Amino acid sequence: MESKRAVDQHVFSGAFFKMLVFLVASLMVYRCKADYLLGAGSYDITGPAADVNMMGYANPKQNAAGIHLRLRSRAFIVAEAGNDGNRIAYVSLDACMASQAVTTAVLSKLKTRYGDLYTEKNVALSGIHTHSGPGGYLQYLLYSITSLGFVKQSFDAIVDGAVASITQAHHNLKPGSIFVNEGEILDANINRSPSAYLNNPAEERKRYKYDVDKSMLLLKLVDAQHGPVGTVNWFPVHCTSMNNTNTLVSGDNKGAASRFMEDWFDHRSVKREPSANTSRVRSKTSFVAAFAQTNEGDVSPNTLGAFCGDTNLRCDFNHSTCNGSNELCIARGPGYPDHFASTEIIATRQMESAIELFANAKDLLKGPVNYRQSYVDFTNISIAAQSATTCPAAMGFSFAAGTTDGPGAFDFKQGDTDGNPFWKAVRDLLRKPTEKQVACQSPKPVLLDTGEMLFPYDWAPAILPIQILQVGQLFILSVPSEFTTMAGRRLKDAVKATLVEKSNGKYDKEVRIVISGLTNAYSSYVTTFEEYQIQRYEGASTLYGPHTLSAYIQEFKKLAEALVLDTQVAKGPSPPDLISKQISLLPEVIPDTTPAGIKFGDVSRDVARNASFRAGDSVEATFWSGSPRNNLMTEASYTMVEFQSAPGVWTPAYDDDDWSVQFVWKRPSATIKWKVPKDALAGTYRLRLFGASKALMGKIDNFTGISSEFVIV
Repeated sequence: MESKRAVDQHVFSGAFFKMLVFLVASLMVYRCKADYLLGAGSYDITGPAADVNMMGYANPKQNAAGIHLRLRSRAFIVAEAGNDGNRIAYVSLDACMASQAVTTAVLSKLKTRYGDLYTEKNVALSGIHTHSGPGGYLQYLLYSITSLGFVKQSFDAIVDGAVASITQAHHNLKPGSIFVNEGEILDANINRSPSAYLNNPAEERKRYKYDVDKSMLLLKLVDAQHGPVGTVNWFPVHCTSMNNTNTLVSGDNKGAASRFMEDWFDHRSVKREPSANTSRVRSKTSFVAAFAQTNEGDVSPNTLGAFCGDTNLRCDFNHSTCNGSNELCIARGPGYPDHFASTEIIATRQMESAIELFANAKDLLKGPVNYRQSYVDFTNISIAAQSATTCPAAMGFSFAAGTTDGPGAFDFKQGDTDGNPFWKAVRDLLRKPTEKQVACQSPKPVLLDTGEMLFPYDWAPAILPIQILQVGQLFILSVPSEFTTMAGRRLKDAVKATLVEKSNGKYDKEVRIVISGLTNAYSSYVTTFEEYQIQRYEGASTLYGPHTLSAYIQEFKKLAEALVLDTQVAKGPSPPDLISKQISLLPEVIPDTTPAGIKFGDVSRDVARNASFRAGDSVEATFWSGSPRNNLMTEASYTMVEFQSAPGVWTPAYDDDDWSVQFVWKRPSATIKWKVPKDALAGTYRLRLFGASKALMGKIDNFTGISSEFVIV
């Protein structure tokens, strides 16, 4: 597996040269243009790296047991010049999705600090959809079952990190300009539910070359005096390169792409000579690069497709089964069978394209900063154009089948429009859906009538936030769900048509529209009406029935019209705050112990003293350790690879936020694994562990441990 440092070297010669030429040619342009006030910020949201079930696959066995990459909140603020100008704050979270509870808490803290400067109207929190982050931070019961309910450490880490990143961005506000660019990435995503996509009208499908969107839209934020300060892009692909056997906290392909690009920018001019700075530890003032999520509902990073694990044959096309069973039908990434390699490949493809777009971004965003937002009760919306309504939330049988990225269990399968008598009987013990609900959700056979299940508190959301953020000719559609490819296309087309019509042609070809997925809250999936009929996983997870997309389109057109006509929209009903009702069943951390004569931090399996290693070799040491939940090491690290820069002087070189380092926890030990990068300097190194232990009476003590020295040749 090629190291992240090799990625730097691979990209350096081509993309960096192009960027260098562009930066030099544009230096005077940067210094004279200041269309907006711009700020960027970034903060650690990793949370508990042990014991907590990971959010995304709903696999009860997938509990965190270390760190592959730290998770971060990346915030961008764009404001009009002047004290009274409008502003927006866009935050990309290395989390599975946003959460209404998190959003509510973040806005409350921002109000305490800034008054009405940042509110529900102009703040967007979007999850990248990693399936390898700690769960337990959503307030609706359906999404916290496998995490054993609410996990305060997960929740607090995301809330505090989001607020900290926005605060940084606020304090960093300076005059600057935003450049925009778009380009295609052809080898980083595929449609994982093509049978549902093919049920869309043929004439509609003919308008598009691919059955997934291949376009990346990128913004480049440039300080008028000091040059680029950040970038954010949107490209549709699930963060499921790391499969459901992974137990190391990770931002998956998008989190990795962000780190790769930030490293590339920060170190792009560092010449790797023996006298150069050896540290790859994150700078506190780094350039911020966010790889945000968009309409990835039916989009997989596992580009080789889905195969049966027992026969190596392709899975059944319509149901994604192998001999009638779904468990063995698993999609394969480009690095199969190594999901770390697949993650790196998909991350690198996004990163390389982003660098190319970044280097060549020349189109300026110009015009107002504006926004419209409202809350909508999606359980009974009348769609005037279709004489139809939405339904209370419900999950279909195919929801339990999972996807080819992460199959479910038992005998569920995708594409099920009938259900199963046994599971219907089990369902009825929880709640039997009414005849009205069954008819409304048809042809979805209801497995969980979540919208009408209120004990011990709400199982699914009813009231959702929708939002449009405007920066010049760019419109960001914040949706609290996962739109499929065609559903996203229809929403964007409808909003654009409204903007053009209501503005008397002011907004036309220059308008750029992007969907920000999984934003401000979460409510599973949104398919087209036609895709819903097939009842693949995405259709079965479209909560509010077959007309959910039509409801979104209707409500977003209202926001778009209000933006153009400069009118206000009704706030709508407020979503409930269920934090006080949350149940938490995750056991407390048990006391940490060591054998007699052994201290925390002592090495139990050491590196051979003065052993020699080369690039590509793996170096490991295991230490007696306390639980990572005793100290989250926020904005710090459990691990450090240290380089001897002078006799007796040890310099931090790599930490647990670096691709080459893994922190693995298994009580009572922690293991540091370092795969030596190709550009690691020759010399003497050692591995160092930082941690905290919990005594019998609950006292927390910090400790550190150091391995024997070894040599890189």
